[in-house]
Amino acid sequence: MNRSTATALRAAGIALSISGILTACTVFPVPEAPRVMDLPVPQALKTNTTSRPESLRIDTPRASNPYNSSRILAKPQPWEFRVYGGVRWRDSVPVLLQDMLAGAFRASASFQHVAIDSGPGNTDLNLATEIIAFHAVTHSDSTRVTIEVFGQLVDSRSQKTLCSNSFTVSKPAGNTNIDEVVLAFGTAGDQLADEIIAWAKNCNAAPPG
Repeated sequence: MNRSTATALRAAGIALSISGILTACTVFPVPEAPRVMDLPVPQALKTNTTSRPESLRIDTPRASNPYNSSRILAKPQPWEFRVYGGVRWRDSVPVLLQDMLAGAFRASASFQHVAIDSGPGNTDLNLATEIIAFHAVTHSDSTRVTIEVFGQLVDSRSQKTLCSNSFTVSKPAGNTNIDEVVLAFGTAGDQLADEIIAWAKNCNAAPPG
């Protein structure tokens, strides 16, 4: 065996040894599954004795990153987002908000029929929304959550916007604990749903002919 062949074999042996060490080191423990949070449907809504005769479709809200995700967000500075670790929403924020609004509209009986955009059939009106803010803001030991939505009530046939409005709700959390933060999101969602339902019900739209 010449010197070059021996050198090559030694190099190959060293490489195999290193490869074995690296392979052994790539076995990581399975991470614990994150906690999954939900935004509950408001329970304290008053059922309307009269409802509008139109049917209403609630579209999936539009949202840009980072709101178009299932991450629970904090905004410690106006220019910075942070993510709560080990926890997430059960679905993306747009789907979460759509489901909450659909449940709230149905519970309030404000419209003859309420559907979402993934359901079958046509409706008389569409509720189109855009998420502007959906995060917690922490200053020292004080935490507040903010939900801001721009909404449009649209005639499904003519595609004419009948009413539009911006809604901003801010609620304090008991402390910086994630459970308190999620509870504050639920309280803010209650108020947001109440305001949007009252606005949509009173929008000056003629009944379908």
